[in-house]
Amino acid sequence: MALYLPPCRVDLQQWCEWTGGDWRKISQVVGSGFRLLGPRQSVYTMAANALLRLIRNYDVDPTRIRYLALGTESSTDNSAGAIIVKGMVDDALRALGLPPIARNCEVPEFKHACLGGIYALKSAVRFLSTDGDDSLAVVVCADKALYERGSSGEPTQGAGAVAMLLESQPRLASINLRHAGTASEYRGIDFRKPLTGRLNGHALSLDIPVYNGRYSTNCYVDEVRRALDDLYARRGLDPAAYLRSVEAIFMHRPYARMPETGFGVAYLFALAQGDATDQEELAAYCRGAGILMGEVLAEMGTAPELGLLAVSDRIQDEIFPLTMAALKVFRQSEAFGRHVHAKMDLGADWMREVGNLYTGALPAWLAAGLADAERRGTVLAGREILTIGYGSGNAADAIPLQVVAGWEAAARRIGVADALQPAIDVTAEQYLALRDGLEPRGLKLTPAGEFVIERVGAEVGHAFQDAGVEYYRYVH
Repeated sequence: MALYLPPCRVDLQQWCEWTGGDWRKISQVVGSGFRLLGPRQSVYTMAANALLRLIRNYDVDPTRIRYLALGTESSTDNSAGAIIVKGMVDDALRALGLPPIARNCEVPEFKHACLGGIYALKSAVRFLSTDGDDSLAVVVCADKALYERGSSGEPTQGAGAVAMLLESQPRLASINLRHAGTASEYRGIDFRKPLTGRLNGHALSLDIPVYNGRYSTNCYVDEVRRALDDLYARRGLDPAAYLRSVEAIFMHRPYARMPETGFGVAYLFALAQGDATDQEELAAYCRGAGILMGEVLAEMGTAPELGLLAVSDRIQDEIFPLTMAALKVFRQSEAFGRHVHAKMDLGADWMREVGNLYTGALPAWLAAGLADAERRGTVLAGREILTIGYGSGNAADAIPLQVVAGWEAAARRIGVADALQPAIDVTAEQYLALRDGLEPRGLKLTPAGEFVIERVGAEVGHAFQDAGVEYYRYVH
């Protein structure tokens, strides 16, 4: 795995000073910082930077790469995608005296909100299991997350890319999709980026989503537990015992608190399906919340239609109000620290600096977690870790990974700490300029060893057209 983060950093404590935000709350719920694209960067340059780092960090033979998938919800070309990234990297490889990626390489792009990268990863696994032979597959997740100024989503922005190499003899962890769980259900106005429409009197921007915060959280909580239910059923697992047994958990992470909420609720649902000891644990949280366990179990047994909540007078309703009340008590318990916090600890400090990477959020956390585990000397070989991807709209995948022997050598090369550098804190004025795609005054950016947008085409004649097409250059 390899990461790329743009250098322009927004310090969230400073952002709170600019906007009047509550730093104490932001630091607990969201994180400490996030990145923004620079004026000569795009989703494609980030993706190419991550891919080139992957090839160079691991001495990959590019001619063996026969599958290159791009997962993103921030693409700016509705025709081409992964092939743009391949072309950029091929040019850089030739300039570096290396062979280009295989000519017989498939180049699909995957889109389903934040789950597009995980769908790309599953497709890469299937490629290697069918006609991939002894070739290599690469998945790159690249995104930028922007939200309306003044909205609750503004501090949860971010930008970056993660590249993942898949091969028949993995060096980090193995994936068996027969052990994975999946779920999907159309949720209408959960989180969308419509091509047409208006917001606050202005034409909608493709970068700014239309979303409903409480409703989106409900969708996340519901779909995550549905994917886990499928995983339990496919493997014949005892839900609570399984969740306690996994070594570490990595989930889609739009901000720090969201995976804690999603997994905390999933754990309570697992207790409800467990034995007498599990149900007594759940009963203790219910007593602490002053609610009847029988009513909580009845609530958990319902199949709520979230579409009914997608109306203005019900959008703030809680999908599982009693369960959420029990979760508040569970959060304060020693069991929450052991079964939730501790299992989500690997890489968590690094992720507080990354921000929301949409399709790259889960892969970035997984990369950070493995690199952090190697740094700490954590024993992971032969252990199972659980990854849970989520995409608004909405769908989820619960995919277990088996860490292989000797994983430490590959984890050491991920270089998460290096990917966080350089970090250039921007001013309030520079932040606003970067959001608008302008050149900020006083911001010194000196790209080195990465791709930039050289120029954007503007010709629209009959004999030649390149209007809007980006031309890229690799800066040594």
